[in-house]
Amino acid sequence: MTVAPHRWQKSAPGSEGVPHRGQSTTAGKLFAPFDYSRLVRIRCVALATRDPALYADLAGVLREQRIPSVSLLPGDRIPAHVAIVLTSPAEADSIRHPRVVGVPPDADRTSLVAAVTEAVAAMDPATELVVGIDPGPRPGYAVLSTSACLIQGSLEAPEKAADLGRHLHRRFPERPLRFRVGSGDPLSRTRIVNALWELHRPIELVDESGTTPRGHRRPRDPVAARRIAGTPGRRVEGPSPLRITDGEITNVQRLSRETSGGHLTISRALASRVLEGQLTLLQAVEEGRRRNVHPPPLPLSPSQPY
Repeated sequence: MTVAPHRWQKSAPGSEGVPHRGQSTTAGKLFAPFDYSRLVRIRCVALATRDPALYADLAGVLREQRIPSVSLLPGDRIPAHVAIVLTSPAEADSIRHPRVVGVPPDADRTSLVAAVTEAVAAMDPATELVVGIDPGPRPGYAVLSTSACLIQGSLEAPEKAADLGRHLHRRFPERPLRFRVGSGDPLSRTRIVNALWELHRPIELVDESGTTPRGHRRPRDPVAARRIAGTPGRRVEGPSPLRITDGEITNVQRLSRETSGGHLTISRALASRVLEGQLTLLQAVEEGRRRNVHPPPLPLSPSQPY
């Protein structure tokens, strides 16, 4: 005798393999074999140092960039999914791994993050690095390897683009390097190109139409720099002279009044030095204050008449 199943049962006892009304005769997709390829560990960075200050610094950098990491001590077994090991220069020789980087305290963090990102993503080490720069008082930058962004951010001044290029060359000595600079802000663009020209690397001028994203909730300059880096431009043949307009000088003088709280307007000569990159705006304001301070009058001796 066959016992009918209850409402909460999927089959009746003793009727294994016999489908009931509404049941399928074949196994559904819920019983497909599990794909074990999903269990592959994500490549990460190993922090292997006994230096607490260096560890705290590097851990903060990796956390800020959202790069996965594991903490080890020199001599510990390194997991197979570790792509790169960061340590101090003194401890680097004691670590056995194909890619060990000794990081001194004063090492450039921008190029270091780019190297770490490349190692974790397992990118082709022979591809060209392209640096996109969005001109401005604080230019945005982005470093691309093929279509992947290694790092992006903002520079303190247009001339700092050359420092970024030097750090990238030291960190990636075998990689070809190309710079693409946006065509906006002619004065800042010229300062950037003239600074990069000393590196003897290809420089392209990219039309910025459509590269700057709309909105104010995200850093627009680095996003525009990524689009500039991915857009081929016109080859720059050499440095160019700076052309400072009266409007740019007037604007810097206006900014000096705002910076000093309305107490000082710097001279046109100081404003020109700010636009040329010789002084920052704060330095120019301080210089203007020193020039406007009059020395106190000398005290009169008793023998001198009023």
